[in-house]
Amino acid sequence: MDVRVETLPSYRLAYVRQIGPYGPANVQAMEELKSWAREKGLLTESAVLFGIPQDNPQITPPEQCRYDACITITEEDQMDDFVCESKLDGGDYAVFRIKHTAEDIQRAWAEIVPAIHRMGLQLDNKPILEKYTGDLVNGHFCEICVPIKKELQSL
Repeated sequence: MDVRVETLPSYRLAYVRQIGPYGPANVQAMEELKSWAREKGLLTESAVLFGIPQDNPQITPPEQCRYDACITITEEDQMDDFVCESKLDGGDYAVFRIKHTAEDIQRAWAEIVPAIHRMGLQLDNKPILEKYTGDLVNGHFCEICVPIKKELQSL
């Protein structure tokens, strides 16, 4: 598993929300978003998509878990009633590049938190992001971006 620390910018997002157990329905939400984005001319090679699980399934009942399938948009891009709008606040993330298979993603979720601790990093209280770009998807990869807090330097 390839990992690096990166500062992500803030983004304006259009998203489709799926409520229920995480799994195949998340894929359906992403496909609906991509179809909408394709119709609007937003699904280009430079598009950045995020899958954002909003709830921890270990403490939230599965039927209440929220998953947002998102695409970054500009301030000029127009919204309609099919999607919702949100903002992703930028910040520091540990970015894990992984193979985009069910097995590799499941294994990564189990290994990420221990890896963060081994790196001496502290988790920030923001959602973990699944990031998809054209070059990643074409290579059968995705990135899992874990929010971290940078340690404050003592004076």
